[in-house]
Amino acid sequence: SPYQPAIEALGSYPQKKFYNVSKLGGAKYDSLPYSIRVLFESSIRNCDGFLVKETDAMNILDWKTKQNHVEVPFCPARVVLQDFTGIPAMVDFAAMREAVRNAGGDPVKVNPACPTDLTVDHSLQIDFSKWPETVLKNQEMEFGRNRERLQFFKWSSKVFKNVSIIPPETGMAHQVNLEYLSRVVFEVKDLLYPDSVVGTDSHTTMVNGLGILGWGVGGIETEAVMLGMPVTLTLPEVVGCELTGTASPLATSIDIVLGITKHLRQTDVAGKFVEFFGSGVSQLSVADRTTIANMCPEYGAILSFFPVDNVTLKHLKYTGFDKAKLEVMEAYLKAVKLFRSGESSSREPEYSQVVQINLSSIIPYVSGPKRSQDRVAVNNMKSDFQACLNEKSGVKGFQVAAEKQDEMVPVQYEGNEYTLSHGCIVIAAVISCTNNCNPSVMLAAGLLAKKAVEAGLGVKPYIRTSLSPGSGMVTHYLSSSGVLPYLSKLGFEVVGYGCSTCVGNTAPLPEAIRNAIKQGDIIACGVLSGTKNFEGRLCDCVRANYLASPPLVVAYAIAGTVRIDFETEPLGTGFNGKSIYLRDIWPSRRELHTVEEECVISSMFKELKEKMEKGNKRWNLLEAPESTLFPWDLKSTYIRCPSFFDKLAKDPVSPQPIENAHVLLFLGDSVTTDHISPAGSIARSSAAAKYLTNKGLTPREFNSYGARRGNDSVMTRGTFANIKLLNKFIGKPAPRTIHFPSGQTLDVFEAAELYQKEGIPVIILAGKKYGLGSSRDWAAKGPFLLGVKAVLAESYEKVHKSQLIGIGIAPLQFLPGENPSTLGLTGREQFSILFPPELSPGMTLDVKTSTGKVFSVVALFDNDVEVTLYRSGGNLNFVARRF
Repeated sequence: SPYQPAIEALGSYPQKKFYNVSKLGGAKYDSLPYSIRVLFESSIRNCDGFLVKETDAMNILDWKTKQNHVEVPFCPARVVLQDFTGIPAMVDFAAMREAVRNAGGDPVKVNPACPTDLTVDHSLQIDFSKWPETVLKNQEMEFGRNRERLQFFKWSSKVFKNVSIIPPETGMAHQVNLEYLSRVVFEVKDLLYPDSVVGTDSHTTMVNGLGILGWGVGGIETEAVMLGMPVTLTLPEVVGCELTGTASPLATSIDIVLGITKHLRQTDVAGKFVEFFGSGVSQLSVADRTTIANMCPEYGAILSFFPVDNVTLKHLKYTGFDKAKLEVMEAYLKAVKLFRSGESSSREPEYSQVVQINLSSIIPYVSGPKRSQDRVAVNNMKSDFQACLNEKSGVKGFQVAAEKQDEMVPVQYEGNEYTLSHGCIVIAAVISCTNNCNPSVMLAAGLLAKKAVEAGLGVKPYIRTSLSPGSGMVTHYLSSSGVLPYLSKLGFEVVGYGCSTCVGNTAPLPEAIRNAIKQGDIIACGVLSGTKNFEGRLCDCVRANYLASPPLVVAYAIAGTVRIDFETEPLGTGFNGKSIYLRDIWPSRRELHTVEEECVISSMFKELKEKMEKGNKRWNLLEAPESTLFPWDLKSTYIRCPSFFDKLAKDPVSPQPIENAHVLLFLGDSVTTDHISPAGSIARSSAAAKYLTNKGLTPREFNSYGARRGNDSVMTRGTFANIKLLNKFIGKPAPRTIHFPSGQTLDVFEAAELYQKEGIPVIILAGKKYGLGSSRDWAAKGPFLLGVKAVLAESYEKVHKSQLIGIGIAPLQFLPGENPSTLGLTGREQFSILFPPELSPGMTLDVKTSTGKVFSVVALFDNDVEVTLYRSGGNLNFVARRF
């Protein structure tokens, strides 16, 4: 590195070395936002004149004038994978070893260059939710059905260097990343540098609450980082978010999250960094900060950064960092000016713009019934749901006739009669996405449950309740605080650790309840403490889904309906016929603070770390091969060698023209990666189900799409298999399309398969914001294997656009003001697109249709690197050639 002279000894710790970027950058460095200072340090330390150039470092230092105008590389300190996206990444590495061997190279060289941690049990399928030994039963089921995947993970941990596997029954990726894997400051051979991370989960951003720069990227980009390539990003604008005031005692951190989300949505922070400062920041615990940082994908920011301060150091002390390490950490962060003092006299960085939020203005909200951005004040919930019944079908409305809005359907369940009506709760889940990193909201749910049980309240038995914490630490403090038995009495049993209800993995509703809902066409509701509530995701018969804080999930479960005004109506009748209101059982901040101090202590983190290091008996006894190449089992329905490297060439080739392509799907706005590549259960009538049935599996053995991401045959059949996919060719939600040469209406996979047999390329037409939601590599890999050559959309979610390029699909964008409607496209035409040999970023291309229409689109390549990757057939082929 040309910047090696900038390496100095650290003050009182002369054996410790660091790049003195503060001295190197001078006054310009002092004005940089803290998050940009981390990017600058990385560029200085990793500058090699090839992947990271001196001009890149200087562009970052000149952030004030270069923001939004240049592309810069970033080399994160580490990578975090979770099981759903980690298994295809490791399968690709195994397949790359095969390809390198077949091309005459040494497969042993194929290893991650960047430290990589993979968490095995990020996701969880619930089989038992009303069982005394719920956790053990679900863990046993998970281990049994996933044995083949687990063996593959164990093989990976043995043969790949720089790969660490976090064993099952430990915790989910972003939770473990926060509690166990985070270093804050890295130390390698006495060289100190900031911790930073990219991960395959959108909730990777949670670590920014600890002062660790990190965000989620697609699995394809992650694999490139694992092999030593930087992430390339447009030097972002940084929005400074100044927090002032004090939040209401009734407002939880989730309310603060949703309040900040609303403000930042209105500010338009898409594709930008957000950095927090102001007097209000010091009032937020690290748990509060990580909850806020975790939510940033929902308001479109790349990340939301909280610089390290005294609150952070105090938290780290309780979580097991020894005094000597904390002293070195503080000294280093202050030396490179990455430590926020919080003093009013200290100079704040310069920001692209500043947003001010007064915490005292935040009141409790829920979000729904169909989108997380549609916030509803809790005191308006009853009237808002009534308005949803009246509104015509759309983003909020259900269009229920006035005379049917008060209908009640009787139902017999477990020997008792109940009635279901519009707004009734049938799913109530305290899940692992956002809230469980914050002890206060989980303890609030537990204390509320305790007071409810003691007052004589309960939850109707047909409501599918569950408690899925992010890690065993949560169970520990719920148990040690004495509230876990009360949650259990209300039906909130701990079902295991991982994503469950939020990704459609909940246990089925009782048959009698399903039938009653369908009989009365009831708008039944789910209430969950997560971050996403896409329509139909929880259950196909639950049409209204609300996001709420954990204590409100419990409160609504007790009430049994969302059509309640908590201020004026009781939750129910307690002992001696007394009406019990929410205010009677809501825990005060003082109660929460006392319990949190007594229960959320360093011993929890110590126990977690011991559990990580010891593993568990089933994992320790699991046998796995140790061969350099993975011994693929041709009968396997979980692990298959994918075909991405079948046409591996030595050199990049000119992009091939797309000639006479048919439109596979004609989609509208806001198509999510969940629409493209579902993560939940495999429908019995789907193409994937037919494949698995032909392999001799029963529906109970199907598992989920997420669990089978190591099998390209399942995942290709699961592409566009979401029941809520709205294809304009079909006119109603269904995973179907038209095969135009024959005129048949088929499953998307079947139509794509026919096109490929006929040698006809296919494209996709879409509207605005194509590829929203969680970053999933199979949302790009699946369409690629279906034969999709290009997507023509009005706009893209940035991560998904990069994934398309990374797999070899061209992301093309209509010119401003143009779309299929304005151009008069029906989607029944055939399309031809010529790519010039000198393809360049942002180039305009002509599209010709079989009807004689010609229009222009923009090739959305941001830089020459993306052009090179596309010409190479994607990231995987580009990296494989290096070996």
